[in-house]
Amino acid sequence: MNQVLGLINLSLVPLRAKASDTSEMTSQLLFGDCLEILDRTDKWVYIRTFFDDYEGWIDQKQFIEIDADTCTQFNNSQSILGLSILHPILNLHTNEIIHVVAGSSLPEDVSDGKFQINNVQYQLQSAVVKPDPKKIASEVIASAKFYLNSPYLWGGRSPFGIDCSGFTQLVFKQFGFPLKRDTYLQAEQGTLVNFSEEAKAGDLAFFDNDSGRIIHVGIMINNAQIIHASGKVRIDSMDNQGIFNEEQKCYTHKLRIVKRMTDNES
Repeated sequence: MNQVLGLINLSLVPLRAKASDTSEMTSQLLFGDCLEILDRTDKWVYIRTFFDDYEGWIDQKQFIEIDADTCTQFNNSQSILGLSILHPILNLHTNEIIHVVAGSSLPEDVSDGKFQINNVQYQLQSAVVKPDPKKIASEVIASAKFYLNSPYLWGGRSPFGIDCSGFTQLVFKQFGFPLKRDTYLQAEQGTLVNFSEEAKAGDLAFFDNDSGRIIHVGIMINNAQIIHASGKVRIDSMDNQGIFNEEQKCYTHKLRIVKRMTDNES
């Protein structure tokens, strides 16, 4: 059976647990996300993403099928949209604007802002970013603060609604580092560091529940502060015990481990 590939050509497409509009949204797919179609119904397709191997159901009207070359151009590209609330992309065939969000992917061969998907040409009306892993240590906090006050949304991956692992995933995508989608999977990446002696800005801190299950993640600003999505993307105090919320006057998350996603020291 031939592999069937697809591409998201809309701004934010909900990925659902079941083939229903009323089913739980487990994630969102951004413009330029590549996927493999694993199953179909009359209205829905069951897919796996290339960026983070995440699976779920999407509406069959919310993507287009592409060939392997196009999939490679997008999936291997280091051209993504930077930290602006909206990036307008003009469909030159229909003369309609698509407003896409930060972290969306474009093919590598964007020339004068123009690129093509199948037989349709698009005109990008903003700049792309070429991720640089060497800048993670020095610029990750500034990138994380772009999302400050974004409301928490289960499965969200945009400034208009984001969850804790979607937040860390999109921040690190700006530097070309692919984090997995779920918190517990991100905790399996990177290198373990000692919080009190080694932790520094840009490290990921993971938190568990009373059963020992890792359920939350945030980006350390320093040994005393963390930026994370909890109610909204916010900055809270942190120590060896966990996250302390000054508004609630209590610890809200219990620290489990700290991981470093890059060995770069810049």
